[in-house]
Amino acid sequence: MVESTRQRHLISLQDLGDDELSTLIEASLVMKAAATRGGLEGRTAGMLFFRGSLRTRTSFEAAVHQLGGHGLNLNAATDFWDLEARSGSVMDGRAPEHIRDAAEVLSRYLDVLAIRPALEGRDWESDRRDASIRAWAEHARVPLINMESALWHPLQALADMMTVHEALGAIRGHRLAIVWTHSPTPASSAVVHSLLTSSVRLGLDVSVAHPSGYDLDGEVLGCARDIAERSGSSIEIGHSREEAATGAHIVYARSWQSLEDHGNPTLAASRRARTGEWIIDEALLARGSDARLMHAGPVRRNLEATDEVLDGPRSMIYEQAENRLHSQKALLAKLLGA
Repeated sequence: MVESTRQRHLISLQDLGDDELSTLIEASLVMKAAATRGGLEGRTAGMLFFRGSLRTRTSFEAAVHQLGGHGLNLNAATDFWDLEARSGSVMDGRAPEHIRDAAEVLSRYLDVLAIRPALEGRDWESDRRDASIRAWAEHARVPLINMESALWHPLQALADMMTVHEALGAIRGHRLAIVWTHSPTPASSAVVHSLLTSSVRLGLDVSVAHPSGYDLDGEVLGCARDIAERSGSSIEIGHSREEAATGAHIVYARSWQSLEDHGNPTLAASRRARTGEWIIDEALLARGSDARLMHAGPVRRNLEATDEVLDGPRSMIYEQAENRLHSQKALLAKLLGA
């Protein structure tokens, strides 16, 4: 895990060693089977959201509660204010407080702090630095968990790997197809970045299909290719949904923004208007090897994927969502020594 001078943090799953990641997935499965409760009595977890959330907020708060701890949720839109992240800045703008001060204060109240930072939204090169979450990690004196930054969503990837293991009995040697889907409100690429790097690390062969102009972050792709070479897995990138899905054991549907148009909604909308055919339907799913369907949610029905496949017998979208609870319980127990 990322370690500051005072504390270890989880910014991405890259912060976990290979053995730690595998052990955490196993612990997640055990916690689910045993309906584990208790272990965090007297502990307080703080959650600070600068963007909206349904699954992350609810599953994390429920995980803390089921382990006997107390979850304290703060929503920046109503309970907080803008924070400055830059070191040495003259604070004459909107932000009345620096992250270093907020992190120090919250560290004196809490045992663990989970953050979903705001995105600057100007351009990808700015957002991909993840300056806000890294500033929190630098100054927090309790474990800090990234609840989705511009570049990474480790909590979703952890639940995804648990779901794959649960469904297939093992991870290594199976094939995952990550297929871009059309949406008027595409998500960030953080879920796919974390999914890709964790998948090849655990031995999945991955095919990614997306329209032209929706390439993933170049450094993340380079990192994933290096990991795949070491682990013996493979990565294929292409523009054909059919080729990606053929022979796949998992088809993972996900819409993400064009990084080329990041921060330019007019160009982004123009590019999306040409991608309406990118939908997951039964014909595509049938190209797989008894392929299961995954989607991190929220999902736009009959636009990203049809009702037929979302509600069909091979859909794992609800198990995937439920596993956020169990995998986060395992993570909290690990971080806090429960």
